[in-house]
Amino acid sequence: MANLWEDLETGPDAPETIYAVVECLKGERNKYEYDKDIPGVVLDRVLHSNVHYPADYGFIPQSYYDDEDPFDVMVLVEDATFPGCIIEARPVALMKMDDDGEQDDKVIAVPTEDPRFDHVQDLDDITPQLRNEIDEFFTTYKNLEKGKEVETLGWEDRQAAYDAIEHAQDLYDEHFA
Repeated sequence: MANLWEDLETGPDAPETIYAVVECLKGERNKYEYDKDIPGVVLDRVLHSNVHYPADYGFIPQSYYDDEDPFDVMVLVEDATFPGCIIEARPVALMKMDDDGEQDDKVIAVPTEDPRFDHVQDLDDITPQLRNEIDEFFTTYKNLEKGKEVETLGWEDRQAAYDAIEHAQDLYDEHFA
């Protein structure tokens, strides 16, 4: 069985087009994580707060970020996919975040194969309401977990997302290539 983190390339044309491996589904509270040792998606926990993921959420293959995890990606979708689904996606923004003192930024992307998102090319194309919902989710999703502190640090454009993806690819190469 292929390891979706190590065996799948970052994307067909990274950083402009990436693969997103879905772990958590839009509209759900289940926090799934890909376990590269199994390999497969496992239930990590159910979110303690009464919130749900505002989009499909997962990681970018062959990436490693400053929090010592694969780089996180949130793919804006109309309908949830499924854990383990691979979405070809176009990065459009970067949300900066601190999770318990670690830089834990999130790439925001859209599916390349969904014409409903063709107009979303950069940060300004994401409505302020949706940006607020994503920010609110990450600000509050760990509130009821003891000892967890999360702070969102603002939004950056598509180029910042590209730069962060390249940084994550470089870290992956340094640690695992």
